[in-house]
Amino acid sequence: MATNTEKFLVIVESPAKSATIKKYLWKNYEVKASYGHVSDLPKKNMWVDVSNNFAVQYQINPDKKKVISELKKAAKSVDTVLIATDEDREGEAIGWHVANALWLDVSKTPRIVFHEITQEALQNAVANPRKLDMHLVDAQQARRVLDRLVWFELSPVLWKKVKPWLSAGRVQSVAVRLIAEKEREIQQFASKSQYKTIGDFVHGNTTFPAALNKKFTKKDAVLKILENAKDATFTVSNVIKKPGKKSPSAPFTTSTLQQEASRKLGFSVSRTMSTAQKLYEAGLITYMRTDSVNLSKSALQTCEDTITSMYGDTYAQKRVYKNKSSSAQEAHECIRPTDMSKQVAGHDASAKKLYELIRKRTIASQMADAKISKTQIDIDMNNSDHLFVAKGEVITFDGFLAVYMESQDDENGNEDDNNVLLPAVKKWDTLDCQQITATEKFTRHPARYTEASLVKKLEEEGIGRPSTYAPTISTIQNRGYVIKQDKTGEEKEYTTLTLKKGDIQEKTQTVMYGADKNKLFPTDMWLVVTDFLVEHFPNILDYSFTASVEKDFDDIAAGKRQWTKMLEDFYNPFHALVAKTDEHAARASGERALGTEPKSWKPVIARIGRYGPMVQIWSPDDEEKPKYAPIRGDKSIETITLEEALELFSLPKKIGVFEDQDVQVSIWRFWPYVKRDKLFVSVPKDKDIHDVTIEEAITLIKEKQEKEKNKHINQRPHETDVIQVLNGHRWPYIKWNKKNYKIPKDTDAKKLTKKQALEIIKKSKK
Repeated sequence: MATNTEKFLVIVESPAKSATIKKYLWKNYEVKASYGHVSDLPKKNMWVDVSNNFAVQYQINPDKKKVISELKKAAKSVDTVLIATDEDREGEAIGWHVANALWLDVSKTPRIVFHEITQEALQNAVANPRKLDMHLVDAQQARRVLDRLVWFELSPVLWKKVKPWLSAGRVQSVAVRLIAEKEREIQQFASKSQYKTIGDFVHGNTTFPAALNKKFTKKDAVLKILENAKDATFTVSNVIKKPGKKSPSAPFTTSTLQQEASRKLGFSVSRTMSTAQKLYEAGLITYMRTDSVNLSKSALQTCEDTITSMYGDTYAQKRVYKNKSSSAQEAHECIRPTDMSKQVAGHDASAKKLYELIRKRTIASQMADAKISKTQIDIDMNNSDHLFVAKGEVITFDGFLAVYMESQDDENGNEDDNNVLLPAVKKWDTLDCQQITATEKFTRHPARYTEASLVKKLEEEGIGRPSTYAPTISTIQNRGYVIKQDKTGEEKEYTTLTLKKGDIQEKTQTVMYGADKNKLFPTDMWLVVTDFLVEHFPNILDYSFTASVEKDFDDIAAGKRQWTKMLEDFYNPFHALVAKTDEHAARASGERALGTEPKSWKPVIARIGRYGPMVQIWSPDDEEKPKYAPIRGDKSIETITLEEALELFSLPKKIGVFEDQDVQVSIWRFWPYVKRDKLFVSVPKDKDIHDVTIEEAITLIKEKQEKEKNKHINQRPHETDVIQVLNGHRWPYIKWNKKNYKIPKDTDAKKLTKKQALEIIKKSKK
């Protein structure tokens, strides 16, 4: 045990975390933050010497030089430096980089770990330090180097064979493949219609629904049932009652928290993780990157005490959950509150909502099953082989449902059975039928991925680990590989047949089919890239191979495998394949023939061009230049029709008149705009240029005219040209001699003098 005269420096990752930890340690402990990674592979060049056993050249990040300088200064004034970065591989590597940057002896520098920021956990960690685990560091190094090798060698191939400046990532590309394959599955899906028939039956004063036990695809078959029903007698042929139960879900892991926060709170994966990070750093929840469902003994006891005091003994049931993942670390815990008695906690509304979700899930996991009475009533129709079935469910004891019910993803758009309160009927009871309605329904295509369901799929396939889900999903959206968006769907007519009081009525209505909200769609570019990578680099895009690489990282972390040997086994065949593809593979553009242009009879094709997806009218033996038009909106090179493609060549197009001047819409270099006289106005990216109305165009024109009117803040004379101070899109700026200069935030642009303007120009030039 250290004496009070000794001085300690504890180094963590974030300043918020350091402030919380400082409250729980003694006065002779100083706590400072590294602000995340301090060293990394520089962005330019590979910085991995593959010919020298994958020797890595790390550099201190430019924005961390001041941090390192301050940490060095603090380290000189203490007796011992304690590394206390996060307790995962990434945290271990950050701790190792910090120790090296501070010139500490890595083999002797004490490392402390804790799963929660509480006084007990911290003081226990300080009392039981360990050394930096180089197996964990090597596992992180292996991941970082492997990803750099893939990115550095694969990206230039894509630049040459598909489009310049594309970027391939090992895990990101596999995640995009999942989304691309789902989209292809949806494109190939043929929707079918079938009739679902519901009868409203009466027993005493109760009316309840029951569904026919068969769905018909033909209207004639439904009409025959309804005709028979006119004179039918409906009799209860069977009543089945059986007890059932629902059990609570395990406490949260990283992936299940991301999924539930998406379903219940509408949070993106990145929002969930950043909010959880703040809750952890404030000492309110345990570590948020974990694949363990374990609860500590003290947490189990606290849950039991909380449940008993709030609901009574009958609601408490101690449960121990088993981890599904073989790589889950049993010593770690699930995500739970550090103090179960706190019902509300968090720095803002998002944090409070997420904290409440975590608390309720944790408490519910230690509660009794909900008891349910399930009832099924079979109703015979005397002149038909078919029967109607009513299903009901009554909760006889709510158990954990008093606190929490897990949400589910609707994977196929299926409807639930009728779970309603049913009357007390007996076998052979005769029932009156109030009406029977047969509604034509359309089978839905497989559900596109949400962020939550993609996390679930990545986990099922063993792709990535808790710490990688959020950055992977953020990266593929930020780089434009996939887009999260809504889809309006299409109108479809459907038929309803209703038997009431002996009369059959037919009605035709419309329904919006195939609409989607907040789903992940692959961009045209990355459908082409995915096809290219699957064809030429099947291993890199293979799900089981990607999962086996994760297993290799786990083996390195456990000390079962040497990290440089693992890289060697991967790199040699991969490098050879890159060279072969670079030399022999044909360019990929996703080219698709649509037909011929009626006037010229030239071929019309859709493909990926320099600026993105486009359609082209051109023949190889044509002396004229090709005609191009960009594909925008919800159109795709894989789905666009010839008619839709030809419409794209109708630009520029007059859409009306404003103040005696023609208003046109057109596209320049794939950027849509509205034009009136010499005024050009950009159209928002999410707006299809062909759908812009004259009213919308006038609104855009007026907004641009108002901006132009208020553009000049002031003007100052100068020898060569007038110095203008203008309002920019985001901030004021100086325009002089055909160049622009940013005005510092702390300078009032309206009061800017000529002297100040020249000083800003001078500094900017330097």
